[in-house]
Amino acid sequence: MRHVIFRLLFGLFLVVPLVSAAEDNLSVTVGINHAPPYRVVTDEGVTGLYVDIFNEIADRIDWNVRYVEAPFRRILRMMEDGDIDVMLGPVKTAEREEMMAFVAPVFPPERKLFFYHRDENRVTEYEDLYGMKIGVLAGASYFEKFDTDEELTKEPIARYENLMRMLEMGRVDVVVAPELVGRYTVNQLGIDASESPYQVPGEHSYIAISRNSPVLSRREQISATFEQLRRDGTYDRLVSGYRNHASK
Repeated sequence: MRHVIFRLLFGLFLVVPLVSAAEDNLSVTVGINHAPPYRVVTDEGVTGLYVDIFNEIADRIDWNVRYVEAPFRRILRMMEDGDIDVMLGPVKTAEREEMMAFVAPVFPPERKLFFYHRDENRVTEYEDLYGMKIGVLAGASYFEKFDTDEELTKEPIARYENLMRMLEMGRVDVVVAPELVGRYTVNQLGIDASESPYQVPGEHSYIAISRNSPVLSRREQISATFEQLRRDGTYDRLVSGYRNHASK
C-alpha cells in the first residue's frame, strides 16, 4: 500500500508542472479599434502604447495574444457577448461594469480636449457646447456630465480620423478627443485645428475582461504582473516613449 501511495504522489509531482505550464500558455483574444497612438492597426500588425503595455504583461505570463480590430462600439458588444476576452483602454462606467471586469487602471489619464476649426466654435466653458454639432467617437465615454447630457447634439463616428476630417469640412463644429490621440490625429492628417481653452481632466483607463470569458479567473495575475512592470521601470519607459508622438 505504501508503495502505491508513493507512486501516486510521485506521479502528481510530475503532472502538476505540466498542468501549470499549459494554463500559463493561454490564448487570449483582444479587441482593439484603430486609435493612434494608443492602438495602431496597420498591414504590418498592431502596435501603440496600450498594445505595447499589454504585450509586455502577456509575455511575462506566457500568454498567446490574438488581436481583432473592430469599431469601438462593436468591441463593446463583443465583450458583452464573450466573443473577445479583453479590451484595452475603456473608462469605467456603471453600465460597462455589468459586462466587463475592470482589472487594473493601467493606462494613464488623458485630458479631454475640444478641437475647433473656425474661431466662432472656440469653447471657453461647458455651456458653449449647446447648439453646436459635437463630433464624438461612437460608443466612447468622455465624462459623466457630457455623456448623459441629452441637450447636446452629438455626431457619433467610428474613427477619430473621420471626425477630424469632418471638422475641417465644417460638418461638425467641434470634436472632443483624449489629448494624445486628438493631437496625434490632427498632426498626422495635417488638419488646421485648434484646441479650446475649455478642457476636462482625464480618468485612468483600464485593461478590462469580459465577464463571459474564461480569462476572468486570471484577473489577479494581470494585476500582479502590471505591478511588476511599475516596480522595475518598464511601465514608465513605455509611457514616456509615446509622450512625444503627438507633437511630431
